[in-house]
Amino acid sequence: MAAAKGLGGNLIARRVRRLFDQRCEARDTADGVTAELDWRGKTVALRLDNLSSSGAMVIWDEMPHIGERVAFRLPDGRAAPGDICWVRDGRVGLNFAAPLVVAPQWR
Repeated sequence: MAAAKGLGGNLIARRVRRLFDQRCEARDTADGVTAELDWRGKTVALRLDNLSSSGAMVIWDEMPHIGERVAFRLPDGRAAPGDICWVRDGRVGLNFAAPLVVAPQWR
């Protein structure tokens, strides 16, 4: 039953909408790119919304737990282990354990 416990982004109410972007690096839009995650012993395909060297936002119907470990992979084979850092409205934020080199195609 431990798998049923966890935090989804919809369980933590944000009382004030963010007024500025707290991230320290630019995100590159990745419309239409399919990425993969190794998650809970299986590989799942999902759409990539944006990407930076430290993380990504993906569009995904699943509800992973915040803090879960995943392995993220781009179509060109670049990979980055990381953690789920937020979940909200069909979008999931990933924080990479080590910087991912963002190729010029993403700039």
